[in-house]
Amino acid sequence: MTKRTLALSGVYRLIEPGPVVLVTSASRRRANVMPMSWHMMMEFEPPLLGCIISARNYTFDLIEASGECVVNIPTVDLAKKVVACGNTSGRRIDKFRVFGLTPVPSSNVAAPRIEECFASLECKVADRKMVTKYNMFVFEVVSAWRDPSVRKPRTLHHEGRGAFVVGSDRIRLASKMK
Repeated sequence: MTKRTLALSGVYRLIEPGPVVLVTSASRRRANVMPMSWHMMMEFEPPLLGCIISARNYTFDLIEASGECVVNIPTVDLAKKVVACGNTSGRRIDKFRVFGLTPVPSSNVAAPRIEECFASLECKVADRKMVTKYNMFVFEVVSAWRDPSVRKPRTLHHEGRGAFVVGSDRIRLASKMK
């Protein structure tokens, strides 16, 4: 095998961490929805998520002000709505109304969950130390919801430039993890 050099601007396309999620946030006026794929688990208990949200995004401003959000996990059937949410700004439109997403009240945060997503993680900001330098929030999941009827979720994984991989195949290997 002969490998070729790769432009550094393309590295992110190789190492995307997990499924595309829809982050909901809220202000006194209304709620917003933003797709995000730059996130990672940081701790098991309490569950901590590291999330990169650009300071240019409306969602960044809402989370900075409120200190909370919901990380909603869609399946492939929402792919077109996910992309549409990413191609528009919540500063100008109500994405819930325009894209036909159903806001559901959360139990521990003001931001709504998205009914159409198979799972939702209600989060509060646990650490802001890396926000100024890296736009990285550390969220603690304070409530989690999952639709038990979705047994093998076909999640979206962003490869950049409009390309996605759909995850659904599972393999099981021996493990000593609890």
